Amino acid sequence: MKLLLKIGYVALPVALVFHFLSGRFGEGVRHWEPLVTFVLSGIAIIPLAHLMGEATGQLSVRTGPTLGGLLNATFGNAAELIIAIIAMTKGLNDVVKASLTGSILGNLLLVSGASMLVGGWKREKQVFSKEGAQTNSAMLVVAVVAMLFPAVFDFANHNVDKPLLKHQEEAISIGASVVVLAVYLMGLLFTLRTHRHVFSSGPGESPEGPVGVESHWSVKRSVGALLLASVLTAVVAELLVGSVEQVGESLHWNPIFVGVILLAIFGNAAEQSTAIILSRKGDMETAMTITYQSSLQIALFTTPFLVLLSAVLTGLGVVKHPPLDLFFSPMEVAAVFLSVAIITVVALNGETNWFEGAMLLAVYAILGIVMFHIPNEGGGGYHEGGPGSGGKVVEVVH
Repeated sequence: MKLLLKIGYVALPVALVFHFLSGRFGEGVRHWEPLVTFVLSGIAIIPLAHLMGEATGQLSVRTGPTLGGLLNATFGNAAELIIAIIAMTKGLNDVVKASLTGSILGNLLLVSGASMLVGGWKREKQVFSKEGAQTNSAMLVVAVVAMLFPAVFDFANHNVDKPLLKHQEEAISIGASVVVLAVYLMGLLFTLRTHRHVFSSGPGESPEGPVGVESHWSVKRSVGALLLASVLTAVVAELLVGSVEQVGESLHWNPIFVGVILLAIFGNAAEQSTAIILSRKGDMETAMTITYQSSLQIALFTTPFLVLLSAVLTGLGVVKHPPLDLFFSPMEVAAVFLSVAIITVVALNGETNWFEGAMLLAVYAILGIVMFHIPNEGGGGYHEGGPGSGGKVVEVVH
């Protein structure tokens, strides 16, 4: 993990220098510029996301569990949120949806699977809270409903007059987003206040010793680190998003694969590494909490927040592109639905082993293979000008 963070900090200035100076070099260097910028900026996101998570964690220790939980809910996925906002302002709504879907899938399948595999390799089983798994799974089902029914609505009414249908779909997206945000806020109240005794647990114990870090940062330092990391993340995200289309076109990758797999892995790498390290030390409780909470933040907070923000910015004329909506592609809806179903079956007994982790990783690999081969001509599952497309389809010329 330390090596990965060091590489990320080095990649940050290199990405900026290479991007802004590449125009002065020959055609050969300019040809590689989008891909090199995309890779370097993606790697640079990793330590910045880790820094934001560390600063938020330090503030949480200082402020107490209730406010700390709210801080984690707000900044836990700040890197993904910044990337999504920048992509949204550029009209890349399909990439935004794919990255949000990828974050959910990555946490539920990749991170959970890797944590179970690594942590359970030399152990018969690992245990965690069944009550927490049940509540988190139920909240994830709400997120699935918010993705599934708009898609069903679109399929059932695809012959309706397009202008009327567009107005109805915008109303559905805004209304469902408000409801989902309300569920998320009630979930915070449930887990952090009224039923805190059910979900609270101390640092995990392992043969290597207690897992957990005490606060050593002052509030001033934590806030300063959070602000600095947020600003740098915005700069790097601008480079990352700006190169997405060009990289997709040059490598013939469809936008769903780029968003679901690549952007999601870059944005979640710090959390992924933390969960795996904790599970290896025997703290599966915290590892599963990280994966569940990160998925819930994306599904029930980040996604509806972006939909409402997009509607406001479009209404004010700040953004000239069609607003972001909740009409995801069939592939994304099916992937999230199956992932939630699988993690629910695996985790409801509060026990796990390495083989269950291997099966989750296998599912993630299958999804990645399928999404890689989605034809670009079909818009990656979106239809032009319709729901889920945001009015924009990334076309690739072969």
